[in-house]
Amino acid sequence: MAHEGLDPKRGDAVTKKPSPEQEPTASELIDRRIEELGDWRGKTLGRMRRLIKAADPDVVEEWKWRKPTNPGVPTWYHDGGICTGETYKNLVKLTFFQGASLKDPSRLFNSCLEGNLRRAIDIHETDEIDEAAFKDLIRAAVALNAQSKKKR
Repeated sequence: MAHEGLDPKRGDAVTKKPSPEQEPTASELIDRRIEELGDWRGKTLGRMRRLIKAADPDVVEEWKWRKPTNPGVPTWYHDGGICTGETYKNLVKLTFFQGASLKDPSRLFNSCLEGNLRRAIDIHETDEIDEAAFKDLIRAAVALNAQSKKKR
């Protein structure tokens, strides 16, 4: 994204950052990630993203934690963090920031169950996800964020 050129005063190479208008939006970065994967993980991440947006039309997409060793992580917010969507070789992981505080009657959470704060849903290639239960979990996370915001 950055481009190199010569500094006219010194004659050495400089790297210029693109202007904010040239930076892709978080939604565009998520689109790219889904497309880059090009396999079941991309389809799964795309499907879960659609469910998140269906559950909360006011959700805000962000692209977080970008560094040289990591291209970044899709993240969804509404009055605070809802969840992240990470992809690994054998799974798609949706980590809920306040998952331990959410009721999960359908037992979607199947990872990070020992922690006091986060909970995650690990989705493998052949796994089925209860879409209605997942949307309920998203709505519960948004409601918890709204409740926490009022207390601040």
